[in-house]
Amino acid sequence: MRTLVLNAGYEPLAVVSFKRALVLVMNQKATIIAADAEHPVWASTGAWERPSVIILRRYVRIPSGRHVPVSRRGVLRRDDHRCGYCGASASTIDHVMPRSRGGKDSWENLVACCLKCNNLKGDRTPAEMNWMLKLNPRAPHGMTWLVRGVERSEPDWEEYLAPAA
Repeated sequence: MRTLVLNAGYEPLAVVSFKRALVLVMNQKATIIAADAEHPVWASTGAWERPSVIILRRYVRIPSGRHVPVSRRGVLRRDDHRCGYCGASASTIDHVMPRSRGGKDSWENLVACCLKCNNLKGDRTPAEMNWMLKLNPRAPHGMTWLVRGVERSEPDWEEYLAPAA
C-alpha cells in the first residue's frame, strides 16, 4: 500500500510506502490524516493505523523552477487517454509537427493519438490532412504533476489532489 505525503501547507509532495510513512509518524515528523482502519499494522507494542495520507509537521521548501519531464505516459495522462484528432481512446502519442520535419519532443508538439489516426497521419501535419486538434497541447502544471506515483491515486487522496479553486 502507498501513502500520499503532504507538505505542512497541504500540497502533495511525494508518494511513499506505508512503512516509510509509519517511520515518519513514529519519529513525530508527520501526522496521519487518513488511514485504512480495516488493515492495521501490528507490532510488538500494539497496532498502528495503516496510513493512506500523512502531513508533515514542518513545512518543506520546494525549489521553484521544477519542470515536468516529457514522457509518453505523461502525454497520455495529460490528454486523458483521448485522441487529439478524433477523441477516441488513445494508446499512442503523435508529433503534431513530424520529427522528420524538425518537430521536437516537447509538450507543445505531442498529443495522445489513437492507432488509426496515427497510422493515417504518418509524417504529415494536421493541416495537410485537413484535421483540427481537439485540444491545445501544452506543458502540464500544478504540484500533482511533480509528484511521482500520483497518476495511480487512491480514493483517500482525491480531496488533496484536486486543483485549488
